[in-house]
Amino acid sequence: MRATTHLLGKDVSLVKLALLPLTIATLMATSCTRSGDLVAGGVYTKRTGCPQVAIPGATGDITLFDPAGNTTAAAIDVVATITNLRSTCTEDTQNLVSTATFDVVATRRNPTSARQVVLPFYSVAVQGGTAVVAKKVGAVALNFPAGSVRARTNSQSTVRVTRSAAALPEEVRRELTRERKAGDPNAAVDPLSDPKIRDAVARATFEHLVGFQLTGEQLRYNATR
Repeated sequence: MRATTHLLGKDVSLVKLALLPLTIATLMATSCTRSGDLVAGGVYTKRTGCPQVAIPGATGDITLFDPAGNTTAAAIDVVATITNLRSTCTEDTQNLVSTATFDVVATRRNPTSARQVVLPFYSVAVQGGTAVVAKKVGAVALNFPAGSVRARTNSQSTVRVTRSAAALPEEVRRELTRERKAGDPNAAVDPLSDPKIRDAVARATFEHLVGFQLTGEQLRYNATR
């Protein structure tokens, strides 16, 4: 398996950092031809090999304080949010390429003079809902004009996953897509209840996650505010 990440955008620099522990809920759908079709044998849902793109909880916002260490409302200096997350997925002969674009909007307390605020963000590829297999950290620069309390910018990141890593084994695909007939004792049994099938689907499922690169204190603030 190989997954890589690339970051592009305004005022972006790339830095390798230690991986953050993340708990992600994985969407695991069965494989078929047309999503939502009611056909002989059941309702089919289309599974795509493209990474699901999302912002993990508690990392879509960042708050800066002045003075640092004072987390009261009166000390809030800058608040920024990642919004309008969008994605495209393309394929080449070897890879599935997920490109996520997003906006960052911010407000500040003191609008007196022009100011630039640089905020770090991460882009990770997650396999099976829990395993971070690639990560990059970049930065976005927000430019506040003099007299303005608001600023906005945009950026993007790219994740590449090898097609073979996102493909289901043929025996798993057959089990997921085989026709279930009325009266069959196993017709109502979810194939994902089989640990072998469930684990194979998880290994072939990837997510492309984007969020602010927060300190431990910032994460705690987001989780408890």
